[in-house]
Amino acid sequence: MLFTQLVLTCIPPSPIDVSKLCQGVQEIRSNLIRLCGEAEGLLENHFSTILGSYEHPLDHLDIFPYYSNYLKLSKLEFNILSQHFTRVPIKIAFVGSGPLPLTSIVLASNHLTKTSFDNYDINASANSKALGLVSSDPDLSKRMVFHTTDIMDVTTALKDYEIVFLAALVGMDKMEKLKIIDHLAKYMAPGATLMLRSAHGARAFLYPVIDPCDDLRGFEVLSVFHPTDEVINSIVIARKYALPVQHSSPIDSQGLNAGAIILPSKCCEFEAFNPLHKHGNMIEELAFEEQLS
Repeated sequence: MLFTQLVLTCIPPSPIDVSKLCQGVQEIRSNLIRLCGEAEGLLENHFSTILGSYEHPLDHLDIFPYYSNYLKLSKLEFNILSQHFTRVPIKIAFVGSGPLPLTSIVLASNHLTKTSFDNYDINASANSKALGLVSSDPDLSKRMVFHTTDIMDVTTALKDYEIVFLAALVGMDKMEKLKIIDHLAKYMAPGATLMLRSAHGARAFLYPVIDPCDDLRGFEVLSVFHPTDEVINSIVIARKYALPVQHSSPIDSQGLNAGAIILPSKCCEFEAFNPLHKHGNMIEELAFEEQLS
């Protein structure tokens, strides 16, 4: 109840910029994010255990309190991905899948029904519970694999994935998150897509924030989406540079800079409404253009 109350408090649009908070409040925020992350992990573990007691766990996913949020988030991510990735991906990696890998399950079941999903989590117990959820499904059990390993130890295998999802709570502090992103930039295939979850406004008291201008070295940021409904996470989509070139390319027909490298001294954002009305939500899109800092 307390967690839900906190979430509801953070949902309304807010002009707050957490990066400008004083050091003392920053520390409180960091501790709160860690507490929320631990609570979320316990919540997923609890409901994964309950679901695992059913003969067909996937038929009962709606007992998880935030299942509807995952349905909306996965649909949103799929539609955003479809704007920038025109073919059906063969293989996707999800980093930080946890004991209740709802994103992978929903995407594999509803949106990417021919795609294979490699799920990475450092916790063996979490992977065991997750595997138990899909083992009774003849289709998903073939297309979903669970790896117990630290993603920092995965190197050449990352080149096998056309798309890599990075869960919001993988890398709880800034430096840890940046190390993981840099590792992905080093080993992902050139041109591969990275999907990340961030937070905006007061929602940044619940999840770590990714700064598209500074935190995605080695990636071309395609767009950032800030949902304004009960879907909490912002969505960042980026593409690993095919070549380490330093030049700009024209704005494409959708108004997104499809090839410009955002230099450290040049980065801005403008807000517009995302035309994906089928979500039933008002979504802000931040697209990037050059501007003198």
